[in-house]
Amino acid sequence: MTHSTPRISRFDDKTALVTGGTSGMGLAAARRLLTEGAQVVITGRDTARLDAAVTDLAGGDRVLAVRADAASLTDLDALMDAVRGRYGRLDVVFANAGVASFQPNAETTEAEFDRVVDINFKGVFFTLQKATPLLADHAAVVINASWTLHRGLPGASVYSATKAAVHNLAHTLAAELGPRGIRVNSVSPGYIETPMFHDAVPAAEQPAIVADVAAGRVGTADEVAAAVAFLASGEASYVNGQDLIIDGGLVAAIPGATG
Repeated sequence: MTHSTPRISRFDDKTALVTGGTSGMGLAAARRLLTEGAQVVITGRDTARLDAAVTDLAGGDRVLAVRADAASLTDLDALMDAVRGRYGRLDVVFANAGVASFQPNAETTEAEFDRVVDINFKGVFFTLQKATPLLADHAAVVINASWTLHRGLPGASVYSATKAAVHNLAHTLAAELGPRGIRVNSVSPGYIETPMFHDAVPAAEQPAIVADVAAGRVGTADEVAAAVAFLASGEASYVNGQDLIIDGGLVAAIPGATG
């Protein structure tokens, strides 16, 4: 795949952490930040996928890969120790690690509830709690939420609730960290072309999904990465506690012909 190269370098001498950085939106965001000058730390639960991501990024010693499960506080402590030892600080955090889970509310088991909440909410909460001491003044945090916090989707009750929770966390942390000049925002991607999308949506159902999007297509991971880079950059210096919806109009516009 060919990736376009931005003409600007907004993250020279900055250190960025991208959790869940081995594929999809996380990998695209890591690539974008690296291309724009950052040193990038990526995490994932699978060592082989981490190694493949490092090869893909081709950033040499500007990329640090750390095996970490976002739901494990022990792993998060080890992650922060690795960041502290290598770079000493963080200027950008993209809290991206998460899982998809779709089933009718009545069929959601306690085990599945705990799994999704542990990764999607607890993982983000403690990633940011433990990263806070490493955040430089005027750092930027971006949390990966979802369009489903804005519009109901049948079969997504637990998933949607975790995404609403992390966006609300962005509100609170924007207030708590504001005195240090640290901004906290979230992004809410719509349907994005990623391995997780194909795992969650059978091919036969994808045309109906596209028909629900005013833009007439699903989005790309690079488009989400561009939005993350904007929110993490100085160009968004007065954007704080907000959610940026990247969905091709899925939430706000009803597609249809006129005339």
